[in-house]
Amino acid sequence: MAALAQTRTGLGRRSRRLSDEETERRMLDAAIAMVNESGLTVSLDHISFEDVIRDARVSRSTVYRRWPYKDLFFSDLLKELAKATTPAAVSAAETSVVDVKRIVLEHLDWLETPDLRHELVLELLRQGSLREFETMRISTEWRTYLALHTTFLSVADETLRAELQVALAASERTFIRGIAASWELLVGLLGYRLRPELDSTFETFASLASADLRGLVIMALATPDIATRPIRARPFGAANMADWSLTALGLASIAMTFIEPDPAVVWDEARLATVRQAFESLDAPAV
Repeated sequence: MAALAQTRTGLGRRSRRLSDEETERRMLDAAIAMVNESGLTVSLDHISFEDVIRDARVSRSTVYRRWPYKDLFFSDLLKELAKATTPAAVSAAETSVVDVKRIVLEHLDWLETPDLRHELVLELLRQGSLREFETMRISTEWRTYLALHTTFLSVADETLRAELQVALAASERTFIRGIAASWELLVGLLGYRLRPELDSTFETFASLASADLRGLVIMALATPDIATRPIRARPFGAANMADWSLTALGLASIAMTFIEPDPAVVWDEARLATVRQAFESLDAPAV
């Protein structure tokens, strides 16, 4: 118990003195863990500077040498959160891969004809979009990501505000590139392509799809059923009636605007075997 108490308070003897760089890294990591547990509010008042020091297991003297005022630490924390928002997408990406793999493997015979492939695309959109919405909705990392984007303009310090904007823009570009790459892979495997008349890119597609999903997540804070309430429909040329959420309808509307069957793709037995194998070996993205 004594050893545990020393670990929690950071008062136990250490084998070596931490450098300023190690102290900084521990402090920021500990604070980010707190934010990711509770979510980011309009301010960081719910994060205790003394609690961060305790959880980081560093000496107070080293911390105050690095940040003479706690406001300086919280400025650095905001910048660190802005740079670290890209990993917020990891859990959603992992969930998406699992769902895509499951749905395709359950309907492998749907790869064999153009009409059934269209049904498979719609089913992936119908089921996958709602799961992605739920993953984003319950994630504190995603709430932090959205809060940073919607509140950083209220930061009084002009220099800090500009630094946050640069960091968030860089995180967003990385995030959208990742989504675009996933869509490009999936669309190609299913024998689809971007509509050439749009002269667009998968990053444009990913940006619109992400904006639609984020908007519904924000709206669901006040009206929780807005994205999950089922609508009985047969949209986009579907063969059968099914329950569609607003999330699914929104994503499918964007997808059907951007993609179409690729007439250059020949669905012979060799391609069918290759595509089946590709989906069977599909893995979640590396963190």
